[in-house]
Amino acid sequence: MKKMLTCFAIGLSVVVCSAQQKIVKTESLVQDVKKEDRSLKRKVAIGRFSNETQYAKGIFYDKANDPIRKQASDILSTKLSSTGKFIMIEREDLDKIMQEQKLNGSESIQNLGADYLVIGSVTEYGRKDLGNQKVFSRSKTQVVQAAVSIRLVDTSTGLIVYSEEGKGEAETSTKTVMGLGASADYDATLSDKAISAAISKLVENIINKCMNSPWKAYFLSYDENGVLISGGKSQGLKVGDVFAVVEKGKKVKNPQTGIMIELPGKVVGKVKIDFTGGDTPETEFSTVSFTEGGIDKQNLKNYFIREDKQ
Repeated sequence: MKKMLTCFAIGLSVVVCSAQQKIVKTESLVQDVKKEDRSLKRKVAIGRFSNETQYAKGIFYDKANDPIRKQASDILSTKLSSTGKFIMIEREDLDKIMQEQKLNGSESIQNLGADYLVIGSVTEYGRKDLGNQKVFSRSKTQVVQAAVSIRLVDTSTGLIVYSEEGKGEAETSTKTVMGLGASADYDATLSDKAISAAISKLVENIINKCMNSPWKAYFLSYDENGVLISGGKSQGLKVGDVFAVVEKGKKVKNPQTGIMIELPGKVVGKVKIDFTGGDTPETEFSTVSFTEGGIDKQNLKNYFIREDKQ
């Protein structure tokens, strides 16, 4: 009996120890996942969105209030915003920024306050009705097809980093037998569904393209009051975060395309976030201090801040 009790006690202790070890491993795994899930939000501006089809373009057509264009722009903005990875700058805000730049004599998209600019158009849109009539039954199907073209521009270089077209389709069917059944009225919601289906095929690639590139910020000022950079709390910046400071590389012209290409820069220091401020994503800023290296205060445009992957 004593031997049996001793064996039982040893077995119980082994089970308890193994259970405790499993709990510890689970907690560390959860912590690692949370750490990996953390990412800095990119600012994305929805720019020109046009309707290149002939749908609903009559004598009194108003380009500024085109419903197809507005649908596509709103759906794309909603889908990107719902991912939680972006801060969206709406079209109305973008127009104001562009107008301010013109008044200040600047046309550069690098001053938009966004990391990426999305330009798109609805290139195909069509609606058709399909019917099938038999002796005792009748069916009707409404089909809407749409195609949306997207271009993603990196505002730091002005180059198109992603371009693709997505197609979507939506339909609804009704059937009557010997006069019994629902009638097929005009379904206006099919337009939204078809455009949404087309855009959904592009959203994942837009997300991957934006998030694969390191997060960037820029120096705003460097004087006796401190060092200020763009970006703040809404983008995920926290006090104590450390980022690399990069000096921009030399620009060379590609003789084949005529486009200026910026060569890779070099890391010249590191900064630590000391304070985050600002009321809105457009006005947010952070104060930083150098932990390594330094920069030329008179040429802040020659540097930028990026994620330190090390």
